[in-house]
Amino acid sequence: MAKTDAAPKTGAAYRNGHEIECWLTDMDGVLVHENQAIPGAAELIQRWVDTSKRFLVLTNNSIFTPRDLSARLSSSGLEIPEENIWTSALATAQFLKDQVAAGGPDSGNRAYTIGEAGLTTALHEAGFILTDQNPDFVVLGETRTYSFEAITTAVRLILGGARFIATNPDATGPSKEGPLPATGAIAAMISKATGREPYIVGKPNPMMFRSAMNRIDAHSETTAMIGDRMDTDIIAGMEAGLHTVLVLSGITQREEIAAFPFRPNQVLTSVAELKDQI
Repeated sequence: MAKTDAAPKTGAAYRNGHEIECWLTDMDGVLVHENQAIPGAAELIQRWVDTSKRFLVLTNNSIFTPRDLSARLSSSGLEIPEENIWTSALATAQFLKDQVAAGGPDSGNRAYTIGEAGLTTALHEAGFILTDQNPDFVVLGETRTYSFEAITTAVRLILGGARFIATNPDATGPSKEGPLPATGAIAAMISKATGREPYIVGKPNPMMFRSAMNRIDAHSETTAMIGDRMDTDIIAGMEAGLHTVLVLSGITQREEIAAFPFRPNQVLTSVAELKDQI
């Protein structure tokens, strides 16, 4: 069987002779687990701060604003400013803003949304009008209370010509009681009813990473992505041209790596091993 984990790399040996200048990292399973900081995460973040590394914490969760997430991370023992958090809601709002700009002055900026404050705030700040009257886009995000009425409205608006956008493809989300239907599951329902597939902005779409890199003026040759999922974090990082680091503190386990036709550049037990390599 082929060896699945890469030898640890340090300094300028990371890739193509370039030192990693910017870091993107997933949140759940990498920095926190069940609202508790993963050992080594706080030290890694402090190391980035001390060495003036540019970094963003990425999440497909579109429910919360960066300010909300910063507060939640603080309660877990991680001090991450809101400007260092990039959500699928922010990436979606930026994508749609770019779409409107590319369409010229007559391109519409009206959107019907299913989601919570993280999504609606991001769209408002990007200049969108949120309405159910002749919207240009139907934007589906995550919410704790999906409404059949709202889903029906989305179906009718899409059939009427609105473009269908989803923040992320995640089919389920966690709760104390067990898995909950999430954005991907509701998108499948709407697709079945309309015959239209959404454009999905969040991971594993490399668009999420490219928008994050634009946010911190990063270049793919000198940027790394840390994640705990081969099927989202690692494949998207690879397709975006980044150095990829898989940590085994979350979803993907070491024995599962061989099932995928691609490999991360590094495999580490947790971010505790990474902080000593920067």
